[in-house]
Amino acid sequence: MDTVTDDSALEAGRPWPLGAHWDGRGVNFALFSAHAEAVELCVFDGLRMRNLLLRECTDEVWHGYLVGAAPGLHYAYRVQGPAHRHGHGHGHGHGHGHRFDSRQLLIDPYAREIVGRFSRQPDDPAHGLKACVVDEEFDWGGDQAPAIPLADSVLYEAHVKGMTRQHPGVPEVLRGTYAGLAAPAMIEHFHRLGVTALSLLPVHHFLDEQRLISEGRVNYWGYNSIGFFAPEPRYAARIGGQSVIAEFKTMVRSLHAAGLEVILDVVFNHTAESDEKGPTLSFRGIDNLSYYRLPAGHLAHYENFTGCGNTVNLAHPRVLQLVMDALRYWVGVMHGRLPLRSRCDADARQRVSRRDQAGSRAAAGQVDRRTLGHRTGWVPSGAFSARLERVE
Repeated sequence: MDTVTDDSALEAGRPWPLGAHWDGRGVNFALFSAHAEAVELCVFDGLRMRNLLLRECTDEVWHGYLVGAAPGLHYAYRVQGPAHRHGHGHGHGHGHGHRFDSRQLLIDPYAREIVGRFSRQPDDPAHGLKACVVDEEFDWGGDQAPAIPLADSVLYEAHVKGMTRQHPGVPEVLRGTYAGLAAPAMIEHFHRLGVTALSLLPVHHFLDEQRLISEGRVNYWGYNSIGFFAPEPRYAARIGGQSVIAEFKTMVRSLHAAGLEVILDVVFNHTAESDEKGPTLSFRGIDNLSYYRLPAGHLAHYENFTGCGNTVNLAHPRVLQLVMDALRYWVGVMHGRLPLRSRCDADARQRVSRRDQAGSRAAAGQVDRRTLGHRTGWVPSGAFSARLERVE
Protein backbone atom coordinates (compact mmCIF):
# COMPACT_ATOMS: atom_id res chain seq x y z
CA MET A 1 0.00 0.00 0.00
CA ASP A 2 1.24 3.48 -0.89
CA THR A 3 1.30 5.91 2.03
CA VAL A 4 1.40 9.68 1.62
CA THR A 5 1.76 12.13 4.52
CA ASP A 6 0.01 15.38 3.68
CA ASP A 7 -1.85 17.74 6.01
CA SER A 8 -2.07 20.70 3.65
CA ALA A 9 -5.67 19.88 2.72
CA LEU A 10 -6.92 20.02 6.31
CA GLU A 11 -8.64 23.09 7.73
CA ALA A 12 -9.06 23.57 11.47
CA GLY A 13 -12.65 22.38 11.57
CA ARG A 14 -14.49 22.19 14.89
CA PRO A 15 -14.54 19.86 17.90
CA TRP A 16 -18.23 19.04 17.57
CA PRO A 17 -20.14 16.97 16.79
CA LEU A 18 -17.89 14.00 17.44
CA GLY A 19 -17.35 11.64 14.53
CA ALA A 20 -17.22 12.37 10.80
CA HIS A 21 -19.92 14.66 9.36
CA TRP A 22 -20.39 15.70 5.74
CA ASP A 23 -21.89 19.13 5.02
CA GLY A 24 -21.85 19.13 1.22
CA ARG A 25 -18.48 20.91 1.00
CA GLY A 26 -16.32 18.52 2.94
CA VAL A 27 -16.16 16.41 6.10
CA ASN A 28 -15.46 17.50 9.67
CA PHE A 29 -13.58 14.94 11.77
CA ALA A 30 -13.60 15.09 15.58
CA LEU A 31 -12.08 12.50 17.92
CA PHE A 32 -11.90 12.53 21.71
CA SER A 33 -8.67 11.46 23.39
CA ALA A 34 -7.61 12.96 26.70
CA HIS A 35 -4.14 11.38 26.72
CA ALA A 36 -3.10 11.45 23.06
CA GLU A 37 0.00 13.41 22.06
CA ALA A 38 -0.71 13.32 18.32
CA VAL A 39 -3.51 12.07 16.08
CA GLU A 40 -3.35 11.21 12.40
CA LEU A 41 -6.40 10.96 10.17
CA CYS A 42 -5.79 8.19 7.61
CA VAL A 43 -7.96 8.40 4.48
CA PHE A 44 -8.03 5.76 1.78
CA ASP A 45 -8.34 5.79 -1.99
CA GLY A 46 -8.16 2.17 -3.02
CA LEU A 47 -4.73 0.96 -1.93
CA ARG A 48 -3.46 4.49 -1.36
CA MET A 49 -3.48 5.90 2.17
CA ARG A 50 -3.01 9.57 3.03
CA ASN A 51 -1.95 10.49 6.56
CA LEU A 52 -3.27 13.87 7.68
CA LEU A 53 -2.11 15.27 11.01
CA LEU A 54 -4.92 16.73 13.12
CA ARG A 55 -3.20 19.85 14.45
CA GLU A 56 -6.16 21.23 16.37
CA CYS A 57 -7.16 19.99 19.83
CA THR A 58 -9.96 21.65 21.79
CA ASP A 59 -11.12 20.33 25.18
CA GLU A 60 -9.38 17.01 24.50
CA VAL A 61 -11.07 16.66 21.10
CA TRP A 62 -8.76 16.42 18.07
CA HIS A 63 -10.34 17.86 14.95
CA GLY A 64 -9.90 18.88 11.34
CA TYR A 65 -11.95 19.60 8.21
CA LEU A 66 -11.15 17.91 4.90
CA VAL A 67 -12.38 19.98 1.98
CA GLY A 68 -13.80 17.91 -0.88
CA ALA A 69 -14.27 14.74 1.19
CA ALA A 70 -17.64 13.09 0.65
CA PRO A 71 -19.77 10.07 1.63
CA GLY A 72 -18.10 6.81 0.73
CA LEU A 73 -14.67 7.93 1.98
CA HIS A 74 -12.97 5.24 4.08
CA TYR A 75 -10.93 6.49 7.01
CA ALA A 76 -9.28 5.48 10.28
CA TYR A 77 -7.06 7.05 12.94
CA ARG A 78 -3.57 6.48 14.23
CA VAL A 79 -2.99 7.81 17.73
CA GLN A 80 0.30 8.46 19.51
CA GLY A 81 0.52 8.81 23.26
CA PRO A 82 2.74 8.37 26.32
CA ALA A 83 5.14 5.48 25.79
CA HIS A 84 6.31 3.04 28.40
CA ARG A 85 9.84 3.88 29.56
CA HIS A 86 11.05 0.50 28.39
CA GLY A 87 9.03 0.45 25.20
CA HIS A 88 10.38 -0.20 21.75
CA GLY A 89 9.43 2.94 19.88
CA HIS A 90 5.75 2.42 19.24
CA GLY A 91 4.26 3.48 22.56
CA HIS A 92 2.06 1.16 24.67
CA GLY A 93 2.79 2.18 28.31
CA HIS A 94 0.59 -0.61 29.67
CA GLY A 95 1.78 -0.14 33.23
CA HIS A 96 0.37 3.39 33.19
CA GLY A 97 -2.95 2.35 31.70
CA HIS A 98 -2.06 3.39 28.15
CA ARG A 99 -2.15 1.14 25.08
CA PHE A 100 -1.16 3.54 22.34
CA ASP A 101 0.37 2.01 19.22
CA SER A 102 1.21 4.46 16.45
CA ARG A 103 1.16 1.65 13.85
CA GLN A 104 -2.42 0.59 14.55
CA LEU A 105 -5.35 1.78 12.46
CA LEU A 106 -8.25 2.60 14.76
CA ILE A 107 -11.99 2.75 14.12
CA ASP A 108 -13.78 5.99 14.93
CA PRO A 109 -15.99 5.29 18.01
CA TYR A 110 -18.69 7.38 16.28
CA ALA A 111 -18.43 5.56 12.91
CA ARG A 112 -21.82 5.25 11.19
CA GLU A 113 -20.60 2.44 8.97
CA ILE A 114 -17.65 0.06 9.38
CA VAL A 115 -16.10 -1.61 6.36
CA GLY A 116 -13.30 -4.10 5.70
CA ARG A 117 -12.51 -7.27 7.55
CA PHE A 118 -11.16 -7.85 11.02
CA SER A 119 -7.43 -8.53 11.05
CA ARG A 120 -5.09 -9.04 14.00
CA GLN A 121 -2.16 -7.69 11.99
CA PRO A 122 -1.50 -4.01 12.91
CA ASP A 123 0.27 -3.40 9.60
CA ASP A 124 -2.60 -4.55 7.38
CA PRO A 125 -4.19 -1.25 6.27
CA ALA A 126 -5.44 -2.67 2.98
CA HIS A 127 -7.84 -5.12 4.62
CA GLY A 128 -8.35 -3.99 8.22
CA LEU A 129 -11.52 -2.45 9.62
CA LYS A 130 -12.15 1.18 8.73
CA ALA A 131 -14.93 3.71 9.18
CA CYS A 132 -16.89 5.06 6.23
CA VAL A 133 -18.32 8.55 5.84
CA VAL A 134 -22.07 8.35 5.19
CA ASP A 135 -24.88 10.54 3.90
CA GLU A 136 -27.62 10.60 6.55
CA GLU A 137 -30.31 11.75 4.10
CA PHE A 138 -33.27 9.38 3.77
CA ASP A 139 -36.86 9.79 2.63
CA TRP A 140 -38.86 8.69 5.65
CA GLY A 141 -42.12 9.65 3.91
CA GLY A 142 -43.74 11.01 7.06
CA ASP A 143 -42.78 7.94 9.11
CA GLN A 144 -44.23 7.81 12.62
CA ALA A 145 -43.78 5.05 15.18
CA PRO A 146 -47.15 3.50 16.13
CA ALA A 147 -46.73 4.43 19.84
CA ILE A 148 -49.05 1.67 21.03
CA PRO A 149 -49.95 1.87 24.75
CA LEU A 150 -47.89 -0.50 26.86
CA ALA A 151 -50.97 -2.28 28.15
CA ASP A 152 -51.84 -3.21 24.56
CA SER A 153 -48.30 -4.09 23.45
CA VAL A 154 -47.19 -7.57 22.46
CA LEU A 155 -43.41 -7.81 22.00
CA TYR A 156 -41.72 -10.41 19.82
CA GLU A 157 -37.99 -10.79 20.55
CA ALA A 158 -36.27 -11.60 17.27
CA HIS A 159 -32.84 -12.23 15.80
CA VAL A 160 -32.55 -10.40 12.48
CA LYS A 161 -30.84 -13.29 10.69
CA GLY A 162 -32.53 -16.21 12.40
CA MET A 163 -36.04 -14.81 12.04
CA THR A 164 -36.16 -15.25 8.27
CA ARG A 165 -33.19 -17.46 7.37
CA GLN A 166 -35.38 -20.45 6.51
CA HIS A 167 -38.75 -18.80 5.98
CA PRO A 168 -40.21 -20.13 2.69
CA GLY A 169 -42.35 -17.03 2.20
CA VAL A 170 -39.36 -14.67 2.14
CA PRO A 171 -37.43 -14.38 -1.14
CA GLU A 172 -34.21 -16.35 -0.75
CA VAL A 173 -32.03 -13.33 -1.51
CA LEU A 174 -33.63 -11.47 1.42
CA ARG A 175 -33.54 -14.23 4.03
CA GLY A 176 -31.54 -13.37 7.13
CA THR A 177 -31.50 -9.64 6.39
CA TYR A 178 -33.04 -6.34 7.47
CA ALA A 179 -35.01 -6.29 4.22
CA GLY A 180 -36.24 -9.82 4.83
CA LEU A 181 -37.55 -8.94 8.26
CA ALA A 182 -39.93 -6.43 6.68
CA ALA A 183 -40.98 -8.68 3.78
CA PRO A 184 -44.77 -9.02 3.27
CA ALA A 185 -44.74 -12.64 4.48
CA MET A 186 -43.17 -11.60 7.79
CA ILE A 187 -45.53 -8.69 8.34
CA GLU A 188 -48.46 -11.03 7.71
CA HIS A 189 -46.94 -13.49 10.20
CA PHE A 190 -46.58 -10.83 12.90
CA HIS A 191 -50.12 -9.60 12.36
CA ARG A 192 -51.48 -13.13 12.58
CA LEU A 193 -49.74 -13.55 15.94
CA GLY A 194 -51.08 -10.23 17.22
CA VAL A 195 -47.57 -8.81 17.65
CA THR A 196 -47.32 -5.01 18.03
CA ALA A 197 -43.54 -4.59 18.39
CA LEU A 198 -40.35 -6.34 17.33
CA SER A 199 -37.61 -6.36 19.95
CA LEU A 200 -34.44 -6.97 17.95
CA LEU A 201 -31.39 -8.65 19.42
CA PRO A 202 -28.20 -6.56 18.96
CA VAL A 203 -27.76 -4.88 15.59
CA HIS A 204 -24.61 -2.92 16.46
CA HIS A 205 -21.55 -3.85 14.39
CA PHE A 206 -20.02 -6.75 16.29
CA LEU A 207 -17.08 -9.15 15.99
CA ASP A 208 -16.51 -12.84 16.55
CA GLU A 209 -14.37 -13.62 19.59
CA GLN A 210 -10.96 -15.16 18.91
CA ARG A 211 -11.90 -18.21 20.99
CA LEU A 212 -14.82 -18.91 18.68
CA ILE A 213 -12.79 -18.25 15.54
CA SER A 214 -10.14 -20.74 16.65
CA GLU A 215 -12.91 -23.34 17.10
CA GLY A 216 -14.36 -22.64 13.67
CA ARG A 217 -17.45 -20.98 15.13
CA VAL A 218 -18.99 -17.50 15.09
CA ASN A 219 -20.79 -15.21 17.51
CA TYR A 220 -24.42 -15.72 16.50
CA TRP A 221 -26.14 -13.44 19.03
CA GLY A 222 -24.14 -10.25 18.52
CA TYR A 223 -23.37 -9.27 22.11
CA ASN A 224 -19.82 -8.19 21.23
CA SER A 225 -20.08 -4.65 19.85
CA ILE A 226 -17.24 -2.64 18.32
CA GLY A 227 -19.35 0.06 16.65
CA PHE A 228 -22.15 1.58 18.73
CA PHE A 229 -23.47 3.73 15.86
CA ALA A 230 -23.00 1.28 12.98
CA PRO A 231 -25.56 -1.38 12.01
CA GLU A 232 -24.19 -4.89 11.52
CA PRO A 233 -23.40 -5.31 7.79
CA ARG A 234 -23.80 -9.10 7.80
CA TYR A 235 -27.55 -8.56 8.10
CA ALA A 236 -27.77 -6.48 4.93
CA ALA A 237 -28.99 -7.81 1.56
CA ARG A 238 -27.64 -4.72 -0.27
CA ILE A 239 -30.14 -5.16 -3.12
CA GLY A 240 -29.45 -2.70 -5.94
CA GLY A 241 -26.41 -1.34 -4.14
CA GLN A 242 -28.48 -0.06 -1.21
CA SER A 243 -26.32 0.86 1.78
CA VAL A 244 -26.56 -0.95 5.11
CA ILE A 245 -27.96 2.17 6.79
CA ALA A 246 -30.56 2.76 4.07
CA GLU A 247 -31.69 -0.87 4.26
CA PHE A 248 -32.06 -0.63 8.03
CA LYS A 249 -34.07 2.58 7.72
CA THR A 250 -36.26 1.07 4.99
CA MET A 251 -36.96 -1.89 7.28
CA VAL A 252 -38.01 0.42 10.11
CA ARG A 253 -40.19 2.52 7.80
CA SER A 254 -41.94 -0.58 6.42
CA LEU A 255 -42.57 -2.08 9.85
CA HIS A 256 -43.91 1.24 11.18
CA ALA A 257 -46.23 1.51 8.17
CA ALA A 258 -47.56 -1.93 9.11
CA GLY A 259 -48.28 -0.78 12.68
CA LEU A 260 -45.24 -2.49 14.22
CA GLU A 261 -42.80 -0.75 16.56
CA VAL A 262 -39.06 -1.51 16.41
CA ILE A 263 -37.23 -1.86 19.72
CA LEU A 264 -33.47 -2.38 19.92
CA ASP A 265 -31.47 -4.40 22.43
CA VAL A 266 -28.32 -2.32 23.06
CA VAL A 267 -25.09 -3.38 24.76
CA PHE A 268 -22.77 -0.72 26.19
CA ASN A 269 -21.15 -2.45 29.16
CA HIS A 270 -18.22 -3.93 27.22
CA THR A 271 -16.63 -3.95 23.76
CA ALA A 272 -15.16 -6.51 21.38
CA GLU A 273 -11.61 -5.47 22.37
CA SER A 274 -11.86 -7.97 25.25
CA ASP A 275 -9.13 -8.21 27.92
CA GLU A 276 -5.44 -7.32 27.85
CA LYS A 277 -4.82 -10.12 25.34
CA GLY A 278 -7.52 -8.87 22.99
CA PRO A 279 -7.11 -6.83 19.80
CA THR A 280 -6.61 -3.07 19.69
CA LEU A 281 -9.29 -1.86 17.29
CA SER A 282 -10.68 1.44 18.54
CA PHE A 283 -11.26 2.61 22.12
CA ARG A 284 -8.20 0.88 23.57
CA GLY A 285 -5.79 2.54 21.15
CA ILE A 286 -7.52 5.94 21.28
CA ASP A 287 -7.65 6.40 25.05
CA ASN A 288 -7.59 3.18 27.07
CA LEU A 289 -7.39 4.99 30.39
CA SER A 290 -10.62 6.93 29.69
CA TYR A 291 -12.77 4.34 27.94
CA TYR A 292 -12.23 1.34 30.23
CA ARG A 293 -12.30 0.55 33.93
CA LEU A 294 -8.84 -0.51 35.07
CA PRO A 295 -8.04 -2.01 38.50
CA ALA A 296 -6.17 0.37 40.80
CA GLY A 297 -2.51 -0.57 41.00
CA HIS A 298 -2.84 -2.96 38.04
CA LEU A 299 -3.40 -0.65 35.11
CA ALA A 300 -2.10 -3.16 32.58
CA HIS A 301 -5.27 -5.20 33.18
CA TYR A 302 -9.03 -4.63 33.00
CA GLU A 303 -11.92 -4.77 35.41
CA ASN A 304 -14.00 -7.67 34.13
CA PHE A 305 -17.36 -7.11 35.83
CA THR A 306 -19.10 -8.05 32.58
CA GLY A 307 -17.46 -11.44 32.17
CA CYS A 308 -16.49 -10.38 28.63
CA GLY A 309 -12.93 -9.20 29.25
CA ASN A 310 -13.46 -5.49 29.90
CA THR A 311 -15.91 -3.00 31.38
CA VAL A 312 -16.73 0.32 29.74
CA ASN A 313 -16.01 3.26 32.05
CA LEU A 314 -19.40 4.99 32.21
CA ALA A 315 -18.13 7.18 35.06
CA HIS A 316 -16.12 9.21 32.53
CA PRO A 317 -18.24 12.07 31.13
CA ARG A 318 -17.00 11.62 27.55
CA VAL A 319 -17.77 7.90 27.66
CA LEU A 320 -21.21 8.60 29.08
CA GLN A 321 -21.65 11.15 26.29
CA LEU A 322 -20.79 8.45 23.73
CA VAL A 323 -23.53 6.20 25.09
CA MET A 324 -26.13 8.96 25.21
CA ASP A 325 -25.19 10.16 21.72
CA ALA A 326 -25.61 6.60 20.44
CA LEU A 327 -29.03 6.26 22.08
CA ARG A 328 -30.17 9.52 20.56
CA TYR A 329 -28.83 8.45 17.17
CA TRP A 330 -30.74 5.17 17.06
CA VAL A 331 -33.97 6.90 18.09
CA GLY A 332 -33.65 10.22 16.28
CA VAL A 333 -31.87 9.25 13.07
CA MET A 334 -32.68 5.55 12.71
CA HIS A 335 -36.24 5.83 14.15
CA GLY A 336 -35.82 2.90 16.53
CA ARG A 337 -37.00 2.53 20.13
CA LEU A 338 -34.94 1.64 23.18
CA PRO A 339 -35.99 -0.32 26.28
CA LEU A 340 -33.85 1.89 28.49
CA ARG A 341 -31.79 2.19 30.62
CA SER A 342 -28.44 0.61 31.36
CA ARG A 343 -27.12 1.20 34.86
CA CYS A 344 -23.41 1.29 35.61
CA ASP A 345 -21.98 -0.47 38.65
CA ALA A 346 -22.25 0.99 42.15
CA ASP A 347 -18.66 2.23 42.30
CA ALA A 348 -19.04 4.10 39.03
CA ARG A 349 -22.30 5.65 40.20
CA GLN A 350 -20.53 6.97 43.29
CA ARG A 351 -17.89 8.62 41.11
CA VAL A 352 -20.38 10.36 38.86
CA SER A 353 -21.50 13.66 40.34
CA ARG A 354 -25.14 14.31 41.12
CA ARG A 355 -25.14 16.90 38.37
CA ASP A 356 -23.88 14.34 35.84
CA GLN A 357 -26.47 11.80 37.01
CA ALA A 358 -29.23 14.37 36.64
CA GLY A 359 -27.92 15.30 33.21
CA SER A 360 -27.84 11.69 32.07
CA ARG A 361 -31.40 11.14 33.30
CA ALA A 362 -32.54 14.22 31.42
CA ALA A 363 -30.74 13.05 28.28
CA ALA A 364 -32.28 9.60 28.61
CA GLY A 365 -35.68 11.24 28.92
CA GLN A 366 -35.09 12.96 25.60
CA VAL A 367 -34.52 9.55 24.04
CA ASP A 368 -37.69 7.80 25.17
CA ARG A 369 -40.27 8.78 27.77
CA ARG A 370 -42.59 5.83 27.30
CA THR A 371 -42.52 2.89 29.66
CA LEU A 372 -41.54 -0.45 28.18
CA GLY A 373 -41.65 -2.31 31.46
CA HIS A 374 -38.76 -3.69 33.46
CA ARG A 375 -36.15 -6.21 32.52
CA THR A 376 -33.15 -7.23 34.55
CA GLY A 377 -30.11 -8.36 32.60
CA TRP A 378 -27.42 -10.85 33.56
CA VAL A 379 -25.64 -9.73 36.72
CA PRO A 380 -22.15 -11.28 37.04
CA SER A 381 -21.18 -11.50 40.71
CA GLY A 382 -23.57 -8.65 41.47
CA ALA A 383 -21.03 -6.15 40.19
CA PHE A 384 -22.71 -4.89 37.05
CA SER A 385 -26.44 -4.52 36.71
CA ALA A 386 -27.97 -4.00 33.30
CA ARG A 387 -31.54 -2.92 33.93
CA LEU A 388 -34.07 -1.68 31.47
CA GLU A 389 -36.69 0.41 33.15
CA ARG A 390 -39.00 3.44 33.08
CA VAL A 391 -37.42 6.68 31.91
CA GLU A 392 -39.19 9.87 32.92
